Amino acid sequence: MHDVRELINQGDEAVRRLARRGYSLDLESLTALQDRRKSGIQEVDTLRAESKRIASEVGQNARNGNDVEALKETARKVKSQIREAEQAIEQAEAQLATALLGIPNIPSDDAPDGDSEEFAVEQRKVGNPPVFPFAPKDHVDLGESMGILDFARATKLSGPRFSVLRGAGAALERALASLFLELHTQRHGYIEHSVPFLVTRETMTGTGQLPKFEADLFKTSLADRDLFLIPTAEVPLTNLYANEIISPDQLPIALTALTPCFRSEAGSYGRDTRGLIRQHQFTKVEMVRITSADRARTEMEAMVGHAEACLKELDLSYRVVTLAAGDTGFSAQLTYDLEVWLPSQNTYREISSVSDFGTFQGRRAGIRTRDENGKTIPAATINGSGLPLGRTLAAVLEQHQQADGSVLLPHALTKYLGFRRINSDGTTSQE
Repeated sequence: MHDVRELINQGDEAVRRLARRGYSLDLESLTALQDRRKSGIQEVDTLRAESKRIASEVGQNARNGNDVEALKETARKVKSQIREAEQAIEQAEAQLATALLGIPNIPSDDAPDGDSEEFAVEQRKVGNPPVFPFAPKDHVDLGESMGILDFARATKLSGPRFSVLRGAGAALERALASLFLELHTQRHGYIEHSVPFLVTRETMTGTGQLPKFEADLFKTSLADRDLFLIPTAEVPLTNLYANEIISPDQLPIALTALTPCFRSEAGSYGRDTRGLIRQHQFTKVEMVRITSADRARTEMEAMVGHAEACLKELDLSYRVVTLAAGDTGFSAQLTYDLEVWLPSQNTYREISSVSDFGTFQGRRAGIRTRDENGKTIPAATINGSGLPLGRTLAAVLEQHQQADGSVLLPHALTKYLGFRRINSDGTTSQE
């Protein structure tokens, strides 16, 4: 969320920068709403001063034995005017808040121009994509032939775009989660949390999912409130500190959690609907960091390294790209995507996004800290995937597949699995 004063002060510069992400800022309407609010406050202040003056005059006349009925009537009229002016202020503030909630974050100047993945700028490649002396299978064919992935029974249970993992497949998913959480908590300094999977409308609004993306969310309700299934653990983790003031000596705060994630993926039918790439329910390890605005970029770079560490442990080939301004998420000002190589598609596909939100979420959720003078200021937030289990499992199967239809798993997983190879029939062995 923006400080309306900053947007108005930036003027045409704010309009230009938001246009880079395809958003047309109606600065005139914002200014008009802010002026209405300011003039309403001034009017109330004037009326209250007048009310105070009349009250004093009533008291003085009463003490002198003069008739005060006319003055009392005037006082009643002024109080009525105050109530009307206060209602006008509330209306202007509500309209202003609604307008501000719909304005995306201003993209960083470091984000390249463009509005799609075609305009992403590659930062680096790590590892050479594997070259096979045979035609590589995709993870669906591999998993189903082994009997460790079952999409047909998942469809019977829940409809399309769900999955069932069994045997070595379920064990592999669990091992990935254990590896990632151990890396983040033991090596990278994150504190693991177990959080609710259902959250309130206010919580979703705090991180920017609402009001804009309600169509992408699954919603239910209790008697007294709406509840939404989380699309990512970023939502509950970040909002743990909503409406709190964090002491500067506590920063940065580093949080991680393993949760299911639920997304309707409205409008994405036909895109990546085969296999584990884009599902309505998937499991993911998430990372969140809360810091001061001047440290946000440094913390973001650190988080990218934490996500990369997961891929390196799994001997996966990947690359890091900077997303274009017009392809950056609503709440983010800069995003790095980590893209893993999928042999079946002969291309890199996104497996983690690490985003710097600046103070955008801090303002929305009321997450604050203090500057060197003790003044309360919004905190900055960063989040990233570290990593999604389904997409990672797909990449592991595809990049480590063997000519005989088996998969030789990375050494880093052996201590969690107790086996190294998933054979073509779904059984397991040490080598």
